[in-house]
Amino acid sequence: MQVVLITGGSTGIGRATGELLQSNGYTVIGTSRFPDLYTDHPFPLIQLDLQDSRSIQKAVGTIVSQYGNIDVLVNNAGKGIAGPLEETPLEEIRSVIETNLVGAAAVIQSIIPVMRRQNKGKIINITSIAGYSGLPFRAAYSATKSALHMLTESLRLELKTTDIQCCTLAPGDVATNISNGRYHVPVNENSPYHAIYGDARKDMDAHVNDGVSAKTVAVTINRLILINKLKPHYTVGPFLQRFSVYLKSYLPAKFYEFILSKFYKL
Repeated sequence: MQVVLITGGSTGIGRATGELLQSNGYTVIGTSRFPDLYTDHPFPLIQLDLQDSRSIQKAVGTIVSQYGNIDVLVNNAGKGIAGPLEETPLEEIRSVIETNLVGAAAVIQSIIPVMRRQNKGKIINITSIAGYSGLPFRAAYSATKSALHMLTESLRLELKTTDIQCCTLAPGDVATNISNGRYHVPVNENSPYHAIYGDARKDMDAHVNDGVSAKTVAVTINRLILINKLKPHYTVGPFLQRFSVYLKSYLPAKFYEFILSKFYKL
């Protein structure tokens, strides 16, 4: 029976993925910064904080000690952030980088030695379609997801001589509670961004509510686990958002930027 570790398994995509995989016969362990808050969770949660390398090492050691191996890592935990870059506190930018990029890398570093001993394993890094483009008022978030995208490409080459595979899965908008957990720069009436950022923030929340279900993402993750040879990158989500990834590859950069500016009413 394959053992799957899902970081950020308490809610949203992580929970939906764990529930589906468990129903399909996998042994699933999720992580949370505060697992004691989820007493009736459908699968086990252990404590892990992406900004604390010791908690990462402890969590991985606990799983290996209890289950013997980790066959699949779904590197899902992350932090949202939105606001004009000019007005975003640097400590919040540092925090999202530490969580979404450095924390994800720390989990990978802890998992690879385990997978080497097993001579197999899969790492699925959950990025975002926002990582394919620099979206307005999501500069820090887009940057971290783009960086994780590139990190995965490098990692694939470094693991080429092993049986450890990795890929990214970039969701578009997913109907979860991400808006509640996302750090938002306050809409300041004296800000030069007041009108456009205020409207954009409302649109962000509306787009999330109109997104695909977390189970749709879970189904895709289940499919990736079953694929023999993973490609570098996959997307999931509303068609137009997925299509935008391909548009960017073919359209002149300024024209693509023009389309984005119209979409975001800038």
